[in-house]
Parts: sequence; C-alpha cells; structure tokens
Amino acid sequence: MRKTVPPTVGRGTLYILMAAIAWGTGGAAAAVLYDTSGLGPVTVSFWRFAGGVLLLAAGHLTLRRPSGFVRAPSRHRWRQVVTTGVGLAVYQTAYFAAVGYAGLAVATMVTLGAGPILIALGSRLTLGERLGRSGAVTVAAALVGLVLLLGGGSAGSASAPALGLACALLSAGGYAAVTVLNRKLGRDGGGQTSLLGGFAVGMICLLPLALLEGILPTAGDTRQTVGLLAFLAVAPTAVAYTLFFAGLAAVRATTASVIALVEPVTAALIAVLLLDERLTVTAVLGSVVLLAAVVALMLGEPGPAPPSTAPRRDREAGTRNRRRPRRAGAGGEVATRRSG
Repeated sequence: MRKTVPPTVGRGTLYILMAAIAWGTGGAAAAVLYDTSGLGPVTVSFWRFAGGVLLLAAGHLTLRRPSGFVRAPSRHRWRQVVTTGVGLAVYQTAYFAAVGYAGLAVATMVTLGAGPILIALGSRLTLGERLGRSGAVTVAAALVGLVLLLGGGSAGSASAPALGLACALLSAGGYAAVTVLNRKLGRDGGGQTSLLGGFAVGMICLLPLALLEGILPTAGDTRQTVGLLAFLAVAPTAVAYTLFFAGLAAVRATTASVIALVEPVTAALIAVLLLDERLTVTAVLGSVVLLAAVVALMLGEPGPAPPSTAPRRDREAGTRNRRRPRRAGAGGEVATRRSG
C-alpha cells in the first residue's frame, strides 16, 4: 500500500480551516431539518454518518491505486478504528443531547471551549507536544472570544442544565480523544486509514438510537429533506473530516482544535446572511478576538523539524577515527621497513 505523504504545515492549517468552515455550514442545514422534517438530532447524525460512509468508500475505491496485495489491518489498527468511531459517535450524540438539556449556546461553549484544554493536556501527555507560554496565551484569548461570541446563551431556562453540562463535557472528551489519536496516526502516516472505518463504527453505534428516535422523516418536503441530508453527508462530513484528518498530520492537535473554533463564527455569519438574525456588539467583538487568536496560532505554528545530521556526523567521525589508526599503523610499518 502506497504511503500517503503528509501535507506541509501551511497546507495543513488551510485544510483544518476549510474543515471548520464546512462544519459551520452544517449547523444551519441541521437546524432546518429539525424544524421541517420531523427527524431528531440522533437520526440526522446517523444519516450524516451513513452518507459519509458511502462517499468515503466510493472515494477510496476510486482513488485507490493497485499495488499488489494489501496487508490486512493489524489488531492494533482495528482498535484505533473502533476508538475513532466510538469517539465520533459520542462526540456527536452527546453534543446534541447537551443542546437539548442546556441550550445551544451553553452546549457549544462548553464542548468547544473544553476541547482545546483537554486536547492540550492529552497532546502533552501522549505526544509530547508543547504550546509554550505564547501559545497558551493565544489559546486563552481564543476561548475568551468564544465566550463573548456565544455569551447570549443562558442555562437558566434550560430543562436540565447540570445534565446538559455533563453531556457537553462528555462530547468534549470524545472530540479530544479523536483529535489526539488521529494526530498521532497522522504523524505516523496512517490518519486517513481510520477515517472510513471510524465512520462505519460510528454509524453502527448510532443506528439503535436512531431506530428508537424514528429513522424516517414524518413531515416536510421529502426532496428538501433528502437534499439537506445529502449536503450534510458531503460538505461537513466526508469533505470536512477528510481535510481535518489530513491537516492533523502536519498541525499540532491543540492548534487544530483552536482553528476549528472558526466553526461557530461561520455559523453566526450564515445566521446573519441567510436566516435574518442579528449579532450583538459583544458577539462581534468575540468573533474578532477569536479570529485574531486563530490567525496568530496559524502564523506561529512551527514547521517540521529539519532532519538531524548528528547521527550522520557521528558515523562519519567514527569512520575517520577507525581509519586513522589503520593508516598510522600502515604508515608505521612502511616507515619501519624503509628504515630497516
């Protein structure tokens, strides 16, 4: 199997930025589906996963180049695929549950706000990645911007704010696990291999819940419903996650999670342009702060370390040292023979 060449840091950050924008468009499509089709959030997520699996499988079969026999995935690789799938399913389902229990603003703030913190901790412990003082300050600024952007939400009128908070933290944990794991796989050249299998596992996990919730639409225009579900499968699922997982091969996990905060900014912009909603001054200020932090992290993301020449120099020095005694000895023998 041909090994995928990881992108450059600049291209990786662009991939993640494009993925975040695509995720932001998915929120508006899902909101329309909830209002018009009679489908619940878990069912919408299931159809999103199912469509994503079909598209990813078609892309895999189309783009795959035959190169002899393909080695079957190892047991360790299957564990990674299952972990990715369960993490995706938990992230999506717990987030939708948090929206229902605590409201959209609180669920989004807690999930996306806790994500970079958990990812920074996981990256430090498992990958040895360090943000540094300036990086930590930038992440904190991004979180402040997120709070300002979504600061209009309140848990006071929520049905179960404590349960919603717990679901949002669970969602953040699933998101962090998927991001850190696939950052590691991306650095090792195997990030994309877990994407299709992960979505298949996530789809299977969501199927029983979707059947309980009602898997078929009960209202609205069927063509509109199918079109919106197809859009969810293409842009914010197959395309966005492919770009995100590819970008993780070059960009630190914490930086990727902060760039992904462009998602709520995109959703807010769509709400203003297409849904006739208005942003408060605080929300605009939060968007500016958040975007400034994202740009700062993108510009400050370190490139790949140059290949070390120390081992080569050590080998060359060792070779010279091994050759010198032999040359000296040979010269000595020649000198002795000549003098004799």
